Amino acid sequence: MQANTRMTLTEYIPDYKIKPEDYIPFIGKKRLDELKKLTLPLRGKGWVNVNSTSVGGGVAEILKGAIPLARSLGVDANWYVIKGSDNFFSVTKKFHNMLQGVDQPIRLEEIFEAYLDTIDENTRNMFIASDLVMIHDPQPAAMVMNGVFFGNVLWRCHIDTSSPNNIIWRFLLPYINQCAGAVFTMPEFMGSGLHIPVYQITPCIDPLYEKNQHYSDSEALDVLGPLFNAHNIDPGRPILAAISRYDIHKNQATIIKAFKQLRRKKKHNPPPYLIFLGYTDEDDPEGGEMLRKLQDMTMDDRDIHLWVNVENNDRVLGALMHLAKAFIHVSTREGFGLVVTEAMWQSTPVIGSNVGGIKLQVIDGETGYLVDPLDVTAIARYMDRLLENTEEAVTIGKKAQKYVRDNFLLPELIRRYFILLRYYTHIDIKTPDFRLNDLTYNEVINTIRPRPIYLSND
Repeated sequence: MQANTRMTLTEYIPDYKIKPEDYIPFIGKKRLDELKKLTLPLRGKGWVNVNSTSVGGGVAEILKGAIPLARSLGVDANWYVIKGSDNFFSVTKKFHNMLQGVDQPIRLEEIFEAYLDTIDENTRNMFIASDLVMIHDPQPAAMVMNGVFFGNVLWRCHIDTSSPNNIIWRFLLPYINQCAGAVFTMPEFMGSGLHIPVYQITPCIDPLYEKNQHYSDSEALDVLGPLFNAHNIDPGRPILAAISRYDIHKNQATIIKAFKQLRRKKKHNPPPYLIFLGYTDEDDPEGGEMLRKLQDMTMDDRDIHLWVNVENNDRVLGALMHLAKAFIHVSTREGFGLVVTEAMWQSTPVIGSNVGGIKLQVIDGETGYLVDPLDVTAIARYMDRLLENTEEAVTIGKKAQKYVRDNFLLPELIRRYFILLRYYTHIDIKTPDFRLNDLTYNEVINTIRPRPIYLSND
């Protein structure tokens, strides 16, 4: 980080106005009334979220809807974003990979200068008082030690830390154990050595978002028309879609191999397209490199298209999801996979890998199909099955949409966070039923925390 560059924690205010009643068409009046009743004692209570980016990625996607909905229910909800240099995002990307078990070299200078110095810069002269503070993922984790927060601080982990690289996990664990609790997407994601209460909250999508609106065929074709023309795509041919950021864990190369295997059979007339819709995050410096590798794999292939950072991305995403005969998402590592939720919400059959949060959404043979992420033949087989069996695909799509409606829409996420807010402000004495361990905050508040582990220069 350059000495003359000032990094400052900044507040992000979503330009998004809603009313709680806007969700009645999706969850019904009864569920909304229950949420309002839950919220009544919370009016004026504070709920703060801190993450590393306001653009792209699942956390930002969730907060852009969660903050306005919480405010519309009377909670003082706020969102702060870390400002970092390229070096900061490079080292926190390593944190992200290493927490998921990837071995990468990391230097002391990266941890103490690129990471901790940036945390210090962001928190200098900052003081945030709130009833509940959620710090999301490893990027802001060290902030808990800087005295910037007054209130109950919880670490929200969106990734799988069950088999982490021990260097990074041991470095972060003392910070995490200073929190009043932690939140994971799945019990299986919990790393070892946690001495604080742990809870489960799954991510959700906002049905009010433009990309989650439901299109007719003609409306979807109108949205995609300019891109189809620019890429010489015949709208009469079937489409297989894959949508995510360009990342090694998203495993796009395997999807390409499976599609090429499918195409070698030459049984589909007209033949399908494979369209990737991707983006690069400001906190993901490896995305560009992965995109170039995929472009090398698909060079001059007129049936495979790699779209990146397209204009009107949300409208394009929703329209592409609607028209796709199948959606393929076979990550080797996946925290949850909101894009899977989005596809299911569009009634699009999903071929998903049997990892992470995808397993919470895709019930094999019911709401989609689960495969080993590296099983090229199985992926190709399900591509073929969904292209051939239209009636089966429609049935699966309808079941998938209902499953999302019942479990993974934004009001359900808000309900769980508000239960935590009630608990940590002592409105409720009973611990939440989605707690994952036997500890309560009062039981561990005086527990001796793990001592920090210092890395040597050897």
